[in-house]
Amino acid sequence: VDGNSAEKIRDVLEIDLHTFEQRSFQSARVWEAAAGYAPTIGILGAVLGLIHVMQKLDKPDELGGGIALAFVATVYGVGSANLVFLPFSNKLKHNAGVEIKTKEIILKGVLLIQEGINHSIIEDQLKSYLDEKTRARYDAQAPKS
Repeated sequence: VDGNSAEKIRDVLEIDLHTFEQRSFQSARVWEAAAGYAPTIGILGAVLGLIHVMQKLDKPDELGGGIALAFVATVYGVGSANLVFLPFSNKLKHNAGVEIKTKEIILKGVLLIQEGINHSIIEDQLKSYLDEKTRARYDAQAPKS
């Protein structure tokens, strides 16, 4: 921070933060899109299974397999969307949010250091970014001065 203006430091760190945010949420959107398409693919599998069943109407003993295939395709499509893709997307968004919050705290801290603010004031300001549970855990671990 020495030798650089607060404005220059802010610009660099905000660009870094914005770029990280875009990359992080883009990967989450890919998994969200997969969750949107998965049930449709499951329904396509069901339709194909039912077409197969329709071709075998003259052989009733072979109908069960096609019907089962139709149901399994639907279950896989809906299940993969709701049990894999959406939770994974949500986890990526949560992790990105935590990282973005961390980067915002760093940005604020660096700017306060650059301004020459007293360290105890910096600590109090940065703790205000934390939720109450995390702040209490931090206070319990912090060395007593």
